[in-house]
Amino acid sequence: MKKVLITGSNGQLGQCLQIIASLYKNLELTFKNSKDLDITDAISIKKTFDLVDFDYCINCAAYTDVEQAEKTPDIAFKVNAEGVKNLAFACKKRQVSLIHISTDYVFDGEKNEPYTTDDIPNPINEYGKSKLMGEKYIQELMVDYIIIRTSWLYSEFEKNFYTSILKKAKSGENLSVTDSQTGCPTNANNLANYILTILSSNDKFQGIYHFTDGEILNWFEFAEKILANNNLTKNVRLEKVKNYRTFARRPKYSVLHIL
Repeated sequence: MKKVLITGSNGQLGQCLQIIASLYKNLELTFKNSKDLDITDAISIKKTFDLVDFDYCINCAAYTDVEQAEKTPDIAFKVNAEGVKNLAFACKKRQVSLIHISTDYVFDGEKNEPYTTDDIPNPINEYGKSKLMGEKYIQELMVDYIIIRTSWLYSEFEKNFYTSILKKAKSGENLSVTDSQTGCPTNANNLANYILTILSSNDKFQGIYHFTDGEILNWFEFAEKILANNNLTKNVRLEKVKNYRTFARRPKYSVLHIL
């Protein structure tokens, strides 16, 4: 039985992992939310690792507010960089394999074709910079790690683009959505299955991987699909806009190449 620690279990990916946990019989999963385990606190990490000899740690803990990260980058770096460094150090000390979730925002979006794992990151906002620094800390400190970059994560949990569009549409609110950014929307439930499938297999995974649902869309096209799939097209007027009001710069094209 492989013993697995999941940090940030109160986030949307953590909740999706909890839903499918019982399907993976060879994994013993321990879920810790941000109150149970604060990755910015090395003592909190030590106490958790002292309780169980974990084989793996899936780090779902992250600061994901892109707009606020631009205004208060110190908070984003504290979680996404220094917190990850704390976790990587503890995993290395205890010989625990770390599976860390990163983002398409480590790229600048200027390539106009899918980014591979060999492409050199060049983030254009503070959120992306903080996530890249977290990646670098892992690579500097550890050998036994998996970094999984994903994009445009959504689920039935938390506030995300999918749930926001549904909520507004069901209330009859007209929608204005940009088509100036292109990526791959990714259902967090699919990412959760991908991660646990990796852990439950006997194959060796190591290094950086990209995972998305594979369909390339801009935000407007994604909104169209959400409305169509939920039979809400007739309920609301969807308007395409070019100028998306945002404080943080966003990659124009952040499609990740997957194998």
